[in-house]
Amino acid sequence: MDLIKLLAEDAYRLKDKPAVIFRDQPITFGRLRETSFRLADSLRTLGIKKGDKVGIYLPNCPEYICSYLAIWYLGATAVPLDYMLTTEELVSCLSHSEAKCLIARNKPNISFSQIKERCVVLNEIISCQEKTDLTLWFEDLVTKGRDNPERDYIEDKDLAIIFYTSGTTGKPKGVLINYPHLGAPPMSMDFFADLREDDIAVCALPFSHLGGLIYIQNCISYGITVVLLERFLPLEFLRSIQKYRATCFWIVPSMYYAILQLKEFEVFDLSSLRWMVTFGASSSPDALRRFHKYCPNAHLLNGWGLTETNAPTTVLPIGSGKIESVGKPAPWIEVKIFDDNDRELAPGNVGEVAVKSWVVSDGYYKDAELTAETMRNGYFFTGDLGKYDTEGNLYIVGRKKEMIKVGGQILFEPEVEAVLFRHPDIAEAAVIGVADKLRGEVPKAFIALKEGSKLGEDELRSFLRQHLAGFKIPHYFEFVSALPKNRTGKIDKEQLRK
Repeated sequence: MDLIKLLAEDAYRLKDKPAVIFRDQPITFGRLRETSFRLADSLRTLGIKKGDKVGIYLPNCPEYICSYLAIWYLGATAVPLDYMLTTEELVSCLSHSEAKCLIARNKPNISFSQIKERCVVLNEIISCQEKTDLTLWFEDLVTKGRDNPERDYIEDKDLAIIFYTSGTTGKPKGVLINYPHLGAPPMSMDFFADLREDDIAVCALPFSHLGGLIYIQNCISYGITVVLLERFLPLEFLRSIQKYRATCFWIVPSMYYAILQLKEFEVFDLSSLRWMVTFGASSSPDALRRFHKYCPNAHLLNGWGLTETNAPTTVLPIGSGKIESVGKPAPWIEVKIFDDNDRELAPGNVGEVAVKSWVVSDGYYKDAELTAETMRNGYFFTGDLGKYDTEGNLYIVGRKKEMIKVGGQILFEPEVEAVLFRHPDIAEAAVIGVADKLRGEVPKAFIALKEGSKLGEDELRSFLRQHLAGFKIPHYFEFVSALPKNRTGKIDKEQLRK
């Protein structure tokens, strides 16, 4: 799938249709094409060519979309960087990827001069804010660029993206996404959710992560309109659905939980929604069902996948009521469950989920050891634990590191979290394993209560005894005002473990 060619076709056929709406300002497909192509020409003038790496350090904004498209126009490689990263982390990723150019917006704690000084390969920084002595200006480059520059031939194995998913303060972990991979998420979304040209999607996931990028891919692949939010604010998200009569969205489970905490939630008109997807196995299917009550015209879908598998990899079929399941894979994707000896397991047995398909990443940048460790016998071993039922529905029970062995008995953190979420006074919950001299490891729960709740540990233990075996009940409870989140809105358990 050639997104640049598709964009040119969109701009011809849907020239005046809004591709993106940002801060109530529409940006048409025609303007998106022209801005992206002019930027591509200026990047070429700066010396960026096929195969070169270009970093992007921005919050969600139209310039982010144009940067992706301009980079791909040239056959170069985008290096999207989380906008929460520090100068030290940016230097780590930019140096590791050997980025020659950085398109960025400054922040008070970010030093462009340090970045340029320490990243020896980095030639230029392009500012999307203002002209400075250290940077070029985005608007100048768009104005000076030609509208329809020549394109180089792009081969299947050419890199389109390096996604840095973790390890930014230590050893960087860059997931390789090639150009054919860019067509994988739109292909899966269309298969599972039936995208239409008149769809309007609300995007609150960051473009530095795959979930946010999928909005761009679907916008161009199917001509849909994206209402773009700079970041996720629950109230603003609901207002956007109502104001623009949005038909679809995809978010992570913690975003649903945040929306459900709003006192105003029930007054919004969500009747325009056709479907919505939660990516990542939910700890509280009951919460998703409650959300669904207020948009009964929409299909509620649960999906699963990783950056390395160009998610969505599996999605619950429309009409299925098994919201605890993440569904079934698309026909071109093979998903199996293996034990610790890489032997396939029968339905009902829990093991590591592995994926085989052309959609799977080529591995990790400059890390042959990690690539060999996760890519075995033609399968990518995800680190997620799951099982199949007899009807072929996949259930994710947690990450391998979310398995806690209590005196030889095994529990999964999401299982305990699901019960905690049933308590009406709990807004957020997360469970981790902590060391214990007697049992080796025991569960600990972090709890954020709803406003005004006076729920105590004793009452909570009593509630859990009604639903869980004794060894699964957390030995420790820590009540907090809120749980830490990463940029995609998921609870950051690594922070809790630290």
